[in-house]
Amino acid sequence: MTVKIKDVAKAANVSIATVSYVLNDSAPVSDETRARVLEAIRKLNYRPNSTARNLKANETRLMGYAWHTTEPGQMNAILDRFVYQTARSAEAHGYHILTFATAPHDPSQAFDELVRTSRVDGFILAETDNPRLLRHLLALNFPFVAFGRADSEWDFLYVDVDVHAGIRMAVQHLLTLGHQRIGCIAWPSTSHNGEIRLAGYMDTMRAAGIEPCAEWVVRVRNTIDDGFRATNRLLHMPEANRPTALVSLSDVMALGAMSCIEALGLRIGSDVAVTGFDDDPMSAYLHPALTTLHQPIDLIANRVIEMLVAAIAGQPIAERHVLVEPELMVRTSSDPSLPPSHPVLLSHDDPENAEEPNHTA
Repeated sequence: MTVKIKDVAKAANVSIATVSYVLNDSAPVSDETRARVLEAIRKLNYRPNSTARNLKANETRLMGYAWHTTEPGQMNAILDRFVYQTARSAEAHGYHILTFATAPHDPSQAFDELVRTSRVDGFILAETDNPRLLRHLLALNFPFVAFGRADSEWDFLYVDVDVHAGIRMAVQHLLTLGHQRIGCIAWPSTSHNGEIRLAGYMDTMRAAGIEPCAEWVVRVRNTIDDGFRATNRLLHMPEANRPTALVSLSDVMALGAMSCIEALGLRIGSDVAVTGFDDDPMSAYLHPALTTLHQPIDLIANRVIEMLVAAIAGQPIAERHVLVEPELMVRTSSDPSLPPSHPVLLSHDDPENAEEPNHTA
């Protein structure tokens, strides 16, 4: 027998409206009455009809996420973690994430369809380098919050990492170690985020009284192969002008840089220092471990969801543009004097000292 809301109201000796107030937290109810209603719900094992509730409230309790794209053969652990944490945070607020794919030539079609059919209450955006899409979403006047910034002409809700500050930390770290000739493996100029990172490199070098020569900056795609090729180009410069340290705008390209350094018979850290950006889970397990910038992805995801929940509810948002600072993780790829930072695995033959494996991501 299906338990209905009227059965809960009868068991708790309250009106149906009062039960609805408790379920939706939509009106003041005394603590004693709330406790009585919740106890009746528990005893009767009542399950509200979420579809009917959502239709009545004109809500879907779904947030749309356009699935991020990666280069063929590559992965993006940072965005994968972001999606996982947004799902957890959304569920804590009573929402779920609906992921969807977009057409490369016109991603706006998928967004339009979801808005037209009222299948989501708002969007989470993780790629902000498409001005056409941003213009379209702003014109829709539909709630969305982005992980990442765009050009200042676009005013939308976002949470982002202060990547300029992060690259500044990396360059200052290398300068402190005595490096003067510092190269930069950068992204194509079409990446707004990449341009902010590159500005962090240029500004910090100039603040130290060093004018980077044009050859020290190589723009490539965000792949391991391109990081390798960029490093090969930089390290074949005349020795007097060749960089002794490389700032990579991502861990992926830094991995290619480290591979190239070894292929050329040089020592990572001692002959050529390397830094990355992202603190991909693999970075601490490389040999040597990679110095990189850690992005607080869980914090970012939580803030994105909090802002989107407020935007969906039409509530005022005091801080529309949120920047969080990354953390410099100094490891042996830049400072070989440090002890190894990756965990030492104990032998299975020594159960006395073996630790339980850590399965938490």
